[in-house]
Amino acid sequence: MLASVLGLFSQDLAVDLGTSNTRVQLRTSPVVADEPTVVAVHTDRVGRRRITAFGSEARPMLGRTPEDLSAIQPIRAGRVVDFEVTEALLLHLVRRIHGRSAWIRPRMVVAVPHHASDMEVRAVRDSCESAGAREVRLVPRPIAAGLGAGLPIHEPSGTLVVDVGGGATEVSILSLSGVVASAVVPGGGEGMDEAIVAMLEEDRSLLVGRPSAERLKIELGTAAFPETDRTATVKGRCRVAGIPRSEQISARDVHRALRPHVDAIAEAVRRVVDAAPPEIGADIVDQGVVLTGGGARGAYQVG
Repeated sequence: MLASVLGLFSQDLAVDLGTSNTRVQLRTSPVVADEPTVVAVHTDRVGRRRITAFGSEARPMLGRTPEDLSAIQPIRAGRVVDFEVTEALLLHLVRRIHGRSAWIRPRMVVAVPHHASDMEVRAVRDSCESAGAREVRLVPRPIAAGLGAGLPIHEPSGTLVVDVGGGATEVSILSLSGVVASAVVPGGGEGMDEAIVAMLEEDRSLLVGRPSAERLKIELGTAAFPETDRTATVKGRCRVAGIPRSEQISARDVHRALRPHVDAIAEAVRRVVDAAPPEIGADIVDQGVVLTGGGARGAYQVG
């Protein structure tokens, strides 16, 4: 009885547990709590962990922490890899946006990868319940992406959605509120960053962190071969001499590093379209492809 009464005062929350960013939004409000999925954790001499920072405060610590402090990314490819830290991040965001007492437990709708295993789904559900949810409903990420983009996914017409996330890219065809065909390309936006890191080490003997590579990707990256070879400066450490050094990197350098990832996404699109019924293919010819996800932002998606 008491639980039913309290439930009347709760507010529904939509949750996107992303590899790069986690977003929480109230059903009745346009305000979104959007934070990097990074948590700073201090570990003492006996192994006890204490959280010191969340989100935008913790992200600059990536690659810069002392021995007793870690900048942890608890979600990888949309999957929970650190239950305790994920729970703490969710609780932090829920308390920030809910604006109510901790004893009022919200319902949560959570986007999960379409191909997530039962164990991975259970980990997401457990994290949300531990963060205070009284009810958790899971929605396939392609469906959530289609709804968020305002696509007519409820109609009997095929829509091709390419969701470029931080940890993976999901290519899906949606129709009648369901997923007709889909494929997953590992890596996502963070895989592209790592490809730039590897390119700089191999071609320039320059060691940089992923945040520096991400800045190059956003500033110079293109899916198509760049017509003008713009440049940007990146700073790092010389692999040979071990001293700080800066280099001018061109858009064509970045394009070369990203090309295998772009080709893999294109191949996934071909596989998904090939697996769909012919009429769906005709719909896609008419409607084109919709790019969503944080990794779809920036110049590198369009050239």
